[in-house]
Amino acid sequence: MLSMTPRTTLNRSKNRGRTDREDLYAVLDAGLICHLGVVVDGSPRVVPTGYGRIGDTLYLHGSTGATSLRDSGDVCVTVTHLDGVVLARSVFNHSLNYRSAMIYGRPRRVEEEGEHLAGLRAITEQLAPGQWNTARLPSRKELAATAVLALSLAEASVKVRQGPPLDDEEDYALPVWAGVLPLHSSWGTPQADPAMPVDLEVPGHIASRTMTLG
Repeated sequence: MLSMTPRTTLNRSKNRGRTDREDLYAVLDAGLICHLGVVVDGSPRVVPTGYGRIGDTLYLHGSTGATSLRDSGDVCVTVTHLDGVVLARSVFNHSLNYRSAMIYGRPRRVEEEGEHLAGLRAITEQLAPGQWNTARLPSRKELAATAVLALSLAEASVKVRQGPPLDDEEDYALPVWAGVLPLHSSWGTPQADPAMPVDLEVPGHIASRTMTLG
């Protein structure tokens, strides 16, 4: 179960909240990008970035020189999947079908070499499963230039909205089309880098990713 804190307790649309930790994992594991909210020199900043999960730890990475990865105290990480636009009979009751997760906490800079590599592998595999064992692994120079942050999933909330529009009772008789316009994402045909010196077949772990995302 997710632990309720003042920051994760829902004040509106409480019926959309999910308290099962598996719901949190499902939202995170289906995503490709998160938004990292930090405060830098007193100003808020939201940075889109890749991530990976190992158990109850979320890993994020970036350049060691990135100001957004400095120790700036607590952060907020969000992941959202948009599943459809909900079209109601009234503009006021329009909505979105979505799945979202929000994680609060103070990340720690990963210093131990084994965890550093494990975090980078989790991030790589989140974006491209199977790629870690296919591409060249990072050199020591590249590892030194890459910061990895570990964020506990102890303080998190999940919201999900699915289903048709909910209109006011008097609006159901209006001659206005209402329903859901679903949104689906899918992978396209892999495009080879023209700089490849030889014609190589697309690896199976890439070619097989033709299923719908999210």
